[in-house]
Amino acid sequence: MTLPTVGLIFLGDEVFELLQRGDLAEASRRSQLDLPRAFVTSESWLWPVFRAKIAADPEAEAVVVRAIVDAETHVVVGHAGFHAPPDSRGMIEVGYTVLEEHRRRGYATATVSLLLSEAATLGASVVRASVSPDNAASLAVVRGLGFVLVGEQIDDEDGVELIYERGPAPPSVLPPSP
Repeated sequence: MTLPTVGLIFLGDEVFELLQRGDLAEASRRSQLDLPRAFVTSESWLWPVFRAKIAADPEAEAVVVRAIVDAETHVVVGHAGFHAPPDSRGMIEVGYTVLEEHRRRGYATATVSLLLSEAATLGASVVRASVSPDNAASLAVVRGLGFVLVGEQIDDEDGVELIYERGPAPPSVLPPSP
């Protein structure tokens, strides 16, 4: 399978605030994207979390969650970014969600590959992905992109997560999507 080409489109705190308030129409207008209804329903928990991160560290606005857009169709298929800028160790953590109606088409692999390239430009030396042991699709993505299991943690909201890490350099050849 050929992977789709994706872009990560900056939304910013102003759009996050509109999404947090449930104003999808104005958020779409301000972002100049046709944002999916899921951004104010099933994904609504996200916006206050990232608004708090930006309030604590304004530099985080440039790297936290952005819209994943299919470069060919211009459809927003999910959201992705980093949890924060690289920490003192040089570690940066990826986060991504492909909306259910767009899954199993290679968007997650294409998106994480793009994030790996971006991590290199941000000066990260380690890229982390924390994945639920029950999330077979994300486990296949991170393993397929060369992430290595380094431990596990308990997340207050998600429960047990497996911690995978790798260097930020983009893979030379992307594996086929599962």
